[in-house]
Amino acid sequence: MSPATPDPKSGGAALELLVHGVGGATAADMLDDPRTARVTGDRTAAMYRRRDDLDAEDHPERYAERPVPEAYCWSNLTSGNGARALWLLLLPFMVANLAHWMRPPTQGHARLVRLYGVLVRLVALTLTVLLTAAACEVALDLTAWQCAGSGACAGQRSWLGFLSAERGGWWSQPGRRLALAAVIPAALVGLLWYLSNRTWSAYEAQRPPTGYEADPGPAQPPASDTEAADAATPTALRPALGRPGFWYGRRLVARLRAAHTAAGFLTVAVVLAGAAARHDAPDGLLGALGLVVRSALVILALVVVVVICRRGRSENRLDLRLERALVSWLPGTALLVLALTALHTGWSRPGWVSTGTLPGDVVFGTLTLAQGALVVGLGVVALFLCRPRRDPRTALYGLGGPAVAMLACALGGVMSGGVAQRVADWLDGSGTPGTGEGLITGPPVLLSWQASVIPVLLLLLLVPGAVLVARTALASRSLRGTVETDYASEDPDPVRTGQISAGRARAALTDSAPHLVGVISGATLLLGAASVAGAWASGNVPGRAFDGAHPAVASAATAAQALGSWMIGFGFLLFVTWGRRAYKDPSARRTIGILWDVGTFWPRAAHPFAPPCYAERAVPDLTWRMSSWTRRTGGRLVISGHSQGSVLAAAAVWQLPPATRGRVALLTYGSPLERLYGRWFPAYFGPEALRGLHRTVHCWSNLYRATDPIGGPVRVPAEGDRPAVDHPVLLDPVAYGRTREHPLPEPILGHSDYQADPEFAAVRAALLDRLPPALPRQRGSAPANQGGPGQGSSGRSSG
Repeated sequence: MSPATPDPKSGGAALELLVHGVGGATAADMLDDPRTARVTGDRTAAMYRRRDDLDAEDHPERYAERPVPEAYCWSNLTSGNGARALWLLLLPFMVANLAHWMRPPTQGHARLVRLYGVLVRLVALTLTVLLTAAACEVALDLTAWQCAGSGACAGQRSWLGFLSAERGGWWSQPGRRLALAAVIPAALVGLLWYLSNRTWSAYEAQRPPTGYEADPGPAQPPASDTEAADAATPTALRPALGRPGFWYGRRLVARLRAAHTAAGFLTVAVVLAGAAARHDAPDGLLGALGLVVRSALVILALVVVVVICRRGRSENRLDLRLERALVSWLPGTALLVLALTALHTGWSRPGWVSTGTLPGDVVFGTLTLAQGALVVGLGVVALFLCRPRRDPRTALYGLGGPAVAMLACALGGVMSGGVAQRVADWLDGSGTPGTGEGLITGPPVLLSWQASVIPVLLLLLLVPGAVLVARTALASRSLRGTVETDYASEDPDPVRTGQISAGRARAALTDSAPHLVGVISGATLLLGAASVAGAWASGNVPGRAFDGAHPAVASAATAAQALGSWMIGFGFLLFVTWGRRAYKDPSARRTIGILWDVGTFWPRAAHPFAPPCYAERAVPDLTWRMSSWTRRTGGRLVISGHSQGSVLAAAAVWQLPPATRGRVALLTYGSPLERLYGRWFPAYFGPEALRGLHRTVHCWSNLYRATDPIGGPVRVPAEGDRPAVDHPVLLDPVAYGRTREHPLPEPILGHSDYQADPEFAAVRAALLDRLPPALPRQRGSAPANQGGPGQGSSGRSSG
């Protein structure tokens, strides 16, 4: 591996700020030196240097011909402790949050943009209601209503004995059993509130550093007319990622958390009130009290919807306000109404007997239809937004957001349905839930229908899967000639050529992801509608609905139900098992951390229970470090980002004031800026945004390989005196066969170890040489590793 720091012959103070990518990296690996020390920051995220470089600012003469390397390690923000592995259970919420940021780019359509955000937030709200309804289904319907109401089922579960209807105890009445069981879903909602509030305090509620926007230190004159114009550009006209309030979502997350927590409590209350309403006489005292309770539920539900729809993000400024009354009183009021509803439901009703099931089919069916309608509406809005100017590189022609929202709903359905199916199988003994042969009636019929369509969906996916496999094989064969031409080998080796061409063909599969996501989302939408229609039309599980049909059809329906029930339960258990393993295994925890590195880059703008956004800590850290160092030393700086680190680096550069950007060079390698973020998040990383970044930063180079499945070109052409950003594609491996310089066969590196390529050091040195000379150091400036103005006591501001 090449040294972490090249030796450009350009003189002057220079800092090389390294940012690692997905999966994390140690400071020793990034700096190529086992002797490292933390300059500033904390155990969560910090800047590190070699011990020999700690006093670099005090001895600039030592670094006249080489930059000072400094590594920013942020992996603990996503995969630090074992408890964060349990965030895997919040995957549907995270996916729904991603849909918010996938809207197409637009200008002059503020109302459509607002409507897009409202629809995504409503989809996210249905996921919270779905999760709570699933918990109610397990605790209230399957356990307290069905199993405890059945002597045979309760007799096999000793822990349910005090709830058994046959024993006639105080808790044996159905209403009291339901009121007691309601503690479980209410506790789940409370846990989600606690986790969201805790991460809110650690991420969104931490005010980012201020002061670097003014940038009072020395600065070169604007490098171009574009930069001068940007200095006078109003905040509202800046790129979204460059606005002061973009990485500060304190107010919105607090608002959404209050609304979603209230929605969860209200969902539990609705289940309780619905069960009691079916038994109470409308002209009695309990009926009148029930009417009052249900009226309060309707009013609070409308308040929740209004809160969700009313306001989105504020990015043009740091929004420091917090609606304390709303944040404090809305969840508390909903919890109070839930307690009153539980009291009303648990009131003595001697003639009340639990039979059949609670009205779960209506609840889950309404949720499924609502989610489908919201996703369709989201797709219509997205089409209107992208219609004026459609970029062919945009994923799914601008429909990436609706497609991902549909996937979030599908994941929520799998997880909630999986819990219900597994618990029903466990309580039913040897019987099959829903067939009338077991101890209990079973979960809602709709859940069985939704489980039955999973094998059908997997069969449909075999077609695009086979197409991709065939296309990859053909591409690998067709690339053989290109590989031999690239290496100009006089004695080509068919095996070696096949390995390289296959690596390039497999890497190209990433570009087919939008089509696969589109197929899955479309099939999920259609099959979901079919499952609702089948459940409501037949009123039976698929195995019973086709009684009397052709034997082949009836057998297929029964097999689909059994296989789907097993698969949906297995899917949920896989989530739990993977999370439990990650809690104990650091290597598995890092794998899950990679998933969060990509999924939690964006702030929580749609769902407050999603995993927190690490960029709200990382981007201000990097921005403040670059700004404070250039202001204090007047030197040059190159920020070097690999993979996801390149996305953080670009976001931090966008936040810099124009004068500071004139002293900064950007080096990206293995970067998903255009290949993933530009295609899936076009409003923020689309062609215009990347070209704007190219014009505002002093210089930018991007390295990529054809064998890299994640990184790729950023496709920013030359403009005026600025060269194209993309460097010619790097050969991987660097040598085709054995040579004197490479006596052993070189490995195919793909997405890793870009520093091993000789071109890496040359491009980095060229960037430093293109930066303007270092300005004279200001007197009285504190070194970076001491208590100067760039370092906060908490480590957040500069870390």
